[in-house]
Amino acid sequence: MNIALIAHDLKKQDLIDFITAYKDIFTEHDLFATGTTGKMIANETGLTIHRFQSGPLGGDQQIGAKIADDEMDMIIFFRDPLTAQPHEPDVSALLRLCDVYKVPLATNEASAEILIRGLGSGWLDWRAIKEKRVRYDE
Repeated sequence: MNIALIAHDLKKQDLIDFITAYKDIFTEHDLFATGTTGKMIANETGLTIHRFQSGPLGGDQQIGAKIADDEMDMIIFFRDPLTAQPHEPDVSALLRLCDVYKVPLATNEASAEILIRGLGSGWLDWRAIKEKRVRYDE
């Protein structure tokens, strides 16, 4: 599965700690991340990460394009709900695309743990059944 990893500045270390805790599961999948987050994850975990631009420079939109092209299976986005983000419209658009295309989305450690444990147990295998996905452009 293709998994996107995103974190606001004050949540980056939380995401790295989370990935470290579940590294055995993440190792089995293709990982994508916005710029700085991806660099930090790769440096601290040794995992291979495909990096997009930084979120405010278009990285959120690049991940959104992958969602719209049915090339992203899960998003883990550790958001900072207490700090205003200059690219909040991009963030909102990304969350909306997850709903439109039925892409599982976690925005904090609690929901991410449920998704990752489910992924490790095969509970998200329905994502691989392309014929059952409803495409809005067809």
